[in-house]
Amino acid sequence: FRERMKVITCQWRDLHAKEAQLKTHMEESGKTLKENDKMRMQALKKAIRERENKMQKESELLRAKGKLEALRNKHQKLCNRVEKYSVFNKYLEDVVKISQFEEIREVISCYKTLVRMQKDLLQSQQRHKEMSEQAKVLLDQYMEEKEVEILQYKNELVQLQLRFDQAQSDILSWETRWADIQNMTAKKIQELGTIKLAILNLFQ
Repeated sequence: FRERMKVITCQWRDLHAKEAQLKTHMEESGKTLKENDKMRMQALKKAIRERENKMQKESELLRAKGKLEALRNKHQKLCNRVEKYSVFNKYLEDVVKISQFEEIREVISCYKTLVRMQKDLLQSQQRHKEMSEQAKVLLDQYMEEKEVEILQYKNELVQLQLRFDQAQSDILSWETRWADIQNMTAKKIQELGTIKLAILNLFQ
């Protein structure tokens, strides 16, 4: 009986040791999973920041190109205007001779008034054009930001699905192990009950 009790005691000690090892392994596995998730999230945030910086630089470059194109157009118009003034000096003199204007200055003043009106119209048109371009840029930027958010959500969904699948797999594994432990514990309890009953019978 003492030898049998020693064997049972050793088996209980081994069972507790295995249970402690299993608990330690579960804690280490949980820490590893948390660290991996943290590293993945940091990498994802870094990629999103880099993409946002890239989109911002591209937007700034697009605005700069638009301003440069507007300045080129204005420079070209000024050059054309100077050329027109130098070429049509004789024409203005002829116009003064055959019109109600007495001096070229009056013709130029009238012309400047018309040019100013045309300039105002062109500026208004340019403002509308720039507003339209800015609205388009903002819309593109908004769409890109939403695409980034959608991509982030998709990545998060994939990560969550992977974690869910891993959890499901772990649940099945741990349930199997728990069932084995419960079965083994039930057997040990049954053996212990049998031993207690035998001891009680012997005592009686």
